[in-house]
Amino acid sequence: MRGSEAGWSSYFVGQREPARLDFWRYWVFNDPNWDFHSFDFDRDAAYADAQMAFLTANDPDLSRYSGLGGKLLIYQGWADPVVPPEDTIRYYETVVRSMGAEQATSAARLFLVPGMGHCSGGPGPNAFDGLSALDAWVTQGTSPSEIIATHTTKGAVDRSRPLCPYPQVARWKGSGSTDDAANFECVAPRR
Repeated sequence: MRGSEAGWSSYFVGQREPARLDFWRYWVFNDPNWDFHSFDFDRDAAYADAQMAFLTANDPDLSRYSGLGGKLLIYQGWADPVVPPEDTIRYYETVVRSMGAEQATSAARLFLVPGMGHCSGGPGPNAFDGLSALDAWVTQGTSPSEIIATHTTKGAVDRSRPLCPYPQVARWKGSGSTDDAANFECVAPRR
């Protein structure tokens, strides 16, 4: 994704070996001497899927989880250099198609975080309290309609934005500082 370049050096650029190599060596192949140069995408990806099926967490049918009262708050940084945001969006859209919009949004919400890297950090507003939003959803039945995220520089908040439940986006109201979440609203995206 454009904008994820700042995080590439931690994972891809200038590294002696590809990131996450130990997953393949020790988990998939159980061989500390396995050489990534021997990787065959067709053969080895299928083998990993078979060997690591217990790690797969992409079943779109969350109805059993939802039926037990489960709530899933998913967040994804737009500047994530490891997990493409499009993959997370695709999974969430599959959940909605699988369960229907009403049941899906009563169990799961996706929040996309502008300028956030892999789980945190980045130039955008990337600090937020997802746990309190999840707690209110579970204990009070208040589904999150927005979560305020902040960015700090030298210990001071210099920007805030509402994170909106997908597919909504934060749109500036047309007046006030663009660094203040109060001047944004969550709305349907323009088509």
